[in-house]
Amino acid sequence: MYLEALERRILGRPLERVRLASPFVLRTVDPPVTALAGRRVLGLRRMGKRLVWDLEDDLFLVIHLMIAGRLRWAATGAKVPGKVGLVAFDFDGGTLLLTEAGSKRRASLHIVAGHSALAAFERGGLEPLEAEEGEFVQRLRLENHTLKRALTDPRLFSGIGNAYSDEILHRARLSPLRLTSRLSEEEGARLYAATQKVLTEWTERLRQETGDDFPQKVTAFRSGMAVHGRFRQPCLDCGTPIQRIRYAENETNYCPACQTEGRLLADRGLSRLLREDWPRSLEELEDRLKS
Repeated sequence: MYLEALERRILGRPLERVRLASPFVLRTVDPPVTALAGRRVLGLRRMGKRLVWDLEDDLFLVIHLMIAGRLRWAATGAKVPGKVGLVAFDFDGGTLLLTEAGSKRRASLHIVAGHSALAAFERGGLEPLEAEEGEFVQRLRLENHTLKRALTDPRLFSGIGNAYSDEILHRARLSPLRLTSRLSEEEGARLYAATQKVLTEWTERLRQETGDDFPQKVTAFRSGMAVHGRFRQPCLDCGTPIQRIRYAENETNYCPACQTEGRLLADRGLSRLLREDWPRSLEELEDRLKS
């Protein structure tokens, strides 16, 4: 949604000034940030999860928001917010602010010159909405991974994040830990269809919610999602409590009844606590939590 909102506001306009509030967000030094001043934005595109601005004189600005980075549109010359503010991009019609919540600074800016330098950011992932079924399934089976890992691997697929992979797998009625090598032809076709439907439906839904406004509530947790971010809440399809697998700073959400034939997938935190007594069914887990 950011891409469409930016196209309406900055495409064809000169970038008047870049104000860095946090020097750590800029990960390159050549060309310098001052080289962007006065350059018109000739194009905007997505490269995986990165936003790329094509500017005059063969310059490119590459923005990666990571998990907590957000973009805000404000009045021209707006002050960069304290604590969360990283950088401001000033245009004649407004200012684009890049912010990041939390103490960890992972959002990044790269300024590069020439298409060859830009190519270094290309991960090679297939655009899922542009792929035919055979191409999608072939890419899925390039490496033997779990379906969850395969869908979110930027080298395999472009732009499918943690949230939408959960939704896709639930729609396809497939376990996130199912290995790609064990996927049948029918399951591959089902996963492809689910990917097309979920991504298309959510793109249209977010487009309608935003309208001509700049996106304000950009989050991976949205009402209406079937499983993602809904741990312990009832599955919208069958009513079974949604379960999760936690790892690092992310978690995978799934419905045992819809996706794993009632089996629980080992969660790092809870399985460490229960060890060999790890329950193998939702009913057993519910009983142990009650006791």
